[in-house]
Amino acid sequence: MIQVTKTYLPDFDTYVSFLKKAWDRAWITNHGPLVIELEEKLKEKLSIPNFLYTSNGTVVLQMALKVYGITKEVVTTPFSYVATTNAILWENCTPVFADILPTSLCIDPDSIERKITENTQAILATHVYGYPCDVDKIETLANKYNLKVIYDAAHAFGAEYKGKSLLSFGDISTCSFHATKIFHTVEGGCIVANDTEVYEKLKLMRSFGHIGDDYYCLGINAKNSEFHAAMGLSIFPDIENIIAKRKFIIEHYKTKLSSTHITFPQSELPFKSNYAYFPVLFNDENTLLKIRKALMNADVNTRRYFYPSLNNLPYIDEPVSCPNSDELSKRVLCLPLYYDLELDQIDNISAIINSTLM
Repeated sequence: MIQVTKTYLPDFDTYVSFLKKAWDRAWITNHGPLVIELEEKLKEKLSIPNFLYTSNGTVVLQMALKVYGITKEVVTTPFSYVATTNAILWENCTPVFADILPTSLCIDPDSIERKITENTQAILATHVYGYPCDVDKIETLANKYNLKVIYDAAHAFGAEYKGKSLLSFGDISTCSFHATKIFHTVEGGCIVANDTEVYEKLKLMRSFGHIGDDYYCLGINAKNSEFHAAMGLSIFPDIENIIAKRKFIIEHYKTKLSSTHITFPQSELPFKSNYAYFPVLFNDENTLLKIRKALMNADVNTRRYFYPSLNNLPYIDEPVSCPNSDELSKRVLCLPLYYDLELDQIDNISAIINSTLM
């Protein structure tokens, strides 16, 4: 079976050498030396000083809402992983869905503005597949209406806009270091705040809101362990090679796939891609389902990422129509993409798609 993704694993002996350090110290959690080392390396690589390494990429969305005291409406995208919406609901806020752009599949700034009310407190947008949201237009809206901007940048590690990491934009950006991501620590994530005071509060919130016997604020357990940091430190030197290989694979796919019946998301903004995913848009849902079945019959797994459009979740109190997201979510399919995917496997996948489309 060819899976849609596959975890990148570093040299085993390298990983064990980091584990041995933690083992010898018998210090495996609570901000150990490996966690601190990884945090510093990532800060330097991304040129982001206010960076916190955390336990996953979902709790940080909750922390972002909590640190700003967001309790009312949050304008958000319906085209994202369910964690984006769940975090809003979990914090007892109200998600207000704005539609997406048909090109990048990121949230449409014009749709955001139409959704803003007197109860709107924040915008929570996703850099879908690592494509950048229109951060300039969103910043203009935020300034105009006095809103906080939070970016779910789970897909955006290694992507850049205007020469800066996509994690640099917004009041807060979050990222996931889950095992399926370009850079991972098995489980993990990070949160970035542009305001230093907010960053210091998030640092407290990550560890239950206290230091020793001194309690400062409400907090949660968002720490990560030495074992997870060891994986990150082992993979860290390979990041650029991983991205380059994924770029090569996507470019090879595009030389093999027929362009008659498929299109690809594209950004109207000049940006440096991280090649996080390989989404393909088919003309209609029936075609997608035929392609998916043909590939599954050949032991090739794909993913409808993202489906369904989140405005249609069964636990949304008042579903709303988002025509672009409703339609595009039915037509997009992510094809297998991982570091050691072989060229003959790509050729076979492409041949199945091309023959099914004929």
